[in-house]
Amino acid sequence: MIDALVASDQTTAVRSWGAILKTLLFTVLVPGSVAGWIPGRLRENLQATESFALRWTGIVLIAIGLAIYMHTAFWGFAVRGNGTPAPIVPTKRLVVEGLHRYVRNPMYIGVALVVLGQAVLFRAWDILEYLAVILLAAHLFVLFYEEPTLARKFGVQYEQYRRKVPRWIPRFGAPSSRHFTAEGR
Repeated sequence: MIDALVASDQTTAVRSWGAILKTLLFTVLVPGSVAGWIPGRLRENLQATESFALRWTGIVLIAIGLAIYMHTAFWGFAVRGNGTPAPIVPTKRLVVEGLHRYVRNPMYIGVALVVLGQAVLFRAWDILEYLAVILLAAHLFVLFYEEPTLARKFGVQYEQYRRKVPRWIPRFGAPSSRHFTAEGR
């Protein structure tokens, strides 16, 4: 019995590490490009603003965005969901814990905050316009691919979650979102 438990824990750990490594690769390639490389190209040689308030606002937005993305991608999707944010290697289970209790798409929000923070930090209108394009693309992707795919894969469980937890604007005080569990309670 103990040997079976140890073997099960080791298998779970190996699967988690595999999902973490795949999530790391996805993070470097996709959010790294969307929130790092492309805004870097857009701002080219711009220097950070000299305004103390704008500089710190930009830095705080970037830090919060990074924390949201890392928490949801690695803890939520890789460890809890045993998968990745990449559509080609999705989670094995519906992730409704952590920030997903308050909003269905926290990773997109995290990436958007990183881009917004750079627009503020560098006073870059080009990056702000780029953010509008990112937000529209993410919204369309969620509407036409992600939500239908999750509904097919997780059925009633996803539909209950979708009804109780908002897509984009977090609902922190609502009991239905704070207490949603994988069982839909």
